Amino acid sequence: MNPYRKRFDALTPFPFECVYRDTKSAQNELPDHFHDWYELVYIYSGKGTFFIDQTFYDAVPGDVFLIPGNTIHRSFPDPDDPKTSTALFFNASLVHSPPLGDAFSYLRCFEQAKRRKAYKLPAAAADDKQQMIALIDRIHNEETEKLPGYRQAVLLHLQQILLQLGRSLHPAEEGQTAVSSSAPGWMTAILTYIDGHPGSPLGLSQLAKRASVTPSHFSRVFKKLTGMNVTEYVTTKRIIRAKELLVESDANIAGIAEQCGFESLPHFHRMFKKLTGMTPSHYKRSDN
Repeated sequence: MNPYRKRFDALTPFPFECVYRDTKSAQNELPDHFHDWYELVYIYSGKGTFFIDQTFYDAVPGDVFLIPGNTIHRSFPDPDDPKTSTALFFNASLVHSPPLGDAFSYLRCFEQAKRRKAYKLPAAAADDKQQMIALIDRIHNEETEKLPGYRQAVLLHLQQILLQLGRSLHPAEEGQTAVSSSAPGWMTAILTYIDGHPGSPLGLSQLAKRASVTPSHFSRVFKKLTGMNVTEYVTTKRIIRAKELLVESDANIAGIAEQCGFESLPHFHRMFKKLTGMTPSHYKRSDN
């Protein structure tokens, strides 16, 4: 299975999509995917597991998951009690706003999630949950009725959700996040190692040795828990890191390819285009 890059229309004047109250089963769930847009998921009922970046989370009613752009993620519904959820997708450009004299950003909750590598929010109060459900319902109603100004209304409701979430993140709660116990300790340690060492040798044999398990056992557990094989996962993580370096650093493309563990520049170009739909140089120009 190849990592699935969910594609959005980059040229749309309104970069927003809502998948409303969708009940997921193992058959209709998207495969492992990543995309440039931000994603917010609210769970109404059912249960399952989320794999986001390098962490496994149990998903139960009332949970909110924040998935920044360019983050590997996959949902595994419970076969006996599949979850029903709404997913809101949007480009960061949609919610950019003037600073207005303070440092608040509508993306604050996502920025904290990425910095802490904790993508599941602590349980919200009942009133906050009801408010979020009501705002999601209003977004759906606006998109269904399409009255004049409905896109402006959708944006206002989305901003209100992000404002609510941004305000709910207190410094004292920053270390509190519930992770799933379904993954063995060696697995979580390996995912953390891959994330921090994209330029190191990360083949199956090296990683299995580091985890002190056999390659066959490593491969089987890795695929079961992430839905991806080792090569697919490592390549995708390296491309995500390369995208960050192309935007954040002045290093040339050959140097970035080497930093991210690609043995040759042609291989880097080929994999980058396969997973992003554009060449590294095109991506760098488009983000400037």
